[in-house]
Amino acid sequence: MPLIDPLPEDHDPEVAKAAEFFNVTLGFPPNSVLTMMRRPAIAKSFTALNRAVMECHGKLTPELKRLIGALASLTAGCRYCQAHTILAAERFGSTPERMADIWVYQASPHFSEAEKAAFDFAVAAASIPNAVTPEIGANLRRHWDEGDVVEILGVIALFGYLNRWNDSMATTLEGPGEETATRNLGRHGWEKGKHA
Repeated sequence: MPLIDPLPEDHDPEVAKAAEFFNVTLGFPPNSVLTMMRRPAIAKSFTALNRAVMECHGKLTPELKRLIGALASLTAGCRYCQAHTILAAERFGSTPERMADIWVYQASPHFSEAEKAAFDFAVAAASIPNAVTPEIGANLRRHWDEGDVVEILGVIALFGYLNRWNDSMATTLEGPGEETATRNLGRHGWEKGKHA
């Protein structure tokens, strides 16, 4: 049961318009944003930040950014965000093999060395306490330029916010997210947990 129930999608027309961004990434406005709508400035600011972070200006793809978010959320333990990032990765062209292997990415043939460096960084940066070492940073820089590193960390930091928000709120997981996560992550033990 959520700490605070989400508002109806049409509660605030201005915020609802801003949340249309999520119709592309998820197919619906997420309950997290509908809960933030109780304070429209938070919902609008979060949506603007999400748009900026998820824009791709270098070598990163929308699919890869969602997989980075999935690993950051796995590290933080937020099952709601794991479901949303896998759903969005699928919508941006991820394969069943890549989504299924995200939890075991180091041993997977479905990821490049550059992607694995980004994933190592995501796990270390999302850890508490932070576990980024000079070696992890150097490996990241071998594969990604400065702008790409900023984009990667932007995704990790964005999901740090969302992981705290959704786990603390026990945000109710929407049906499409649950179905996609169960199909792609269930073999690794994923379940919706408190996000019922």
